[in-house]
Amino acid sequence: MVPILVELQRLKRLDRTGWILRGLPNGTESVAAHSFGVGVTAMLLADELMQQGVVVNVEKVLRMALLHDWAEVRVGDMPRTATEYFGAEVRKSAEAAAFRDIVSSLGQAESLYADLYEDYERRGSLEARLVKMADIVDLLVEALALERAGARGLDEFWEVAQTTNLQVDGLTRSIIIDLLHSLLDARHEIGRPSAGNG
Repeated sequence: MVPILVELQRLKRLDRTGWILRGLPNGTESVAAHSFGVGVTAMLLADELMQQGVVVNVEKVLRMALLHDWAEVRVGDMPRTATEYFGAEVRKSAEAAAFRDIVSSLGQAESLYADLYEDYERRGSLEARLVKMADIVDLLVEALALERAGARGLDEFWEVAQTTNLQVDGLTRSIIIDLLHSLLDARHEIGRPSAGNG
């Protein structure tokens, strides 16, 4: 277990490159900081849904949120612009191989983690779709915080609020849409146009 713990520590220092490519300084956000944000967001979304009577496996949500970016410790944080050159399938294949290698030393737990990762990548369960939505929400919360601090040139990150296929319906969809609208409203309050409005 020690080798994987030591390796995953590197995520605390691995920059999210999308911010760096937009001129923000190194250290703006690490992959581990993002994973924390995804975990918190996913937990809050799951709790909100459960209060409304939706059955959610919160342990699965939290496990998935914590491990969804582990592969980046080996392949790096590939921003959208790089994916356009390498191709989404090449990226997914590389990340899946890296993830399998990372968890290969975990004995019987290997299949648990591999199944969670595969479910997340396929969006096969409500929990996986919630974690993906939390991934997007955390990105937008970080963009909002950066813009409140004076960052410019982040409009493209907000496009995801308009173009994301939510892959959920009913109450879950309503809660997520309300959350996205709240983020867009908060952005508008600091003088930034809402995505699609300017």
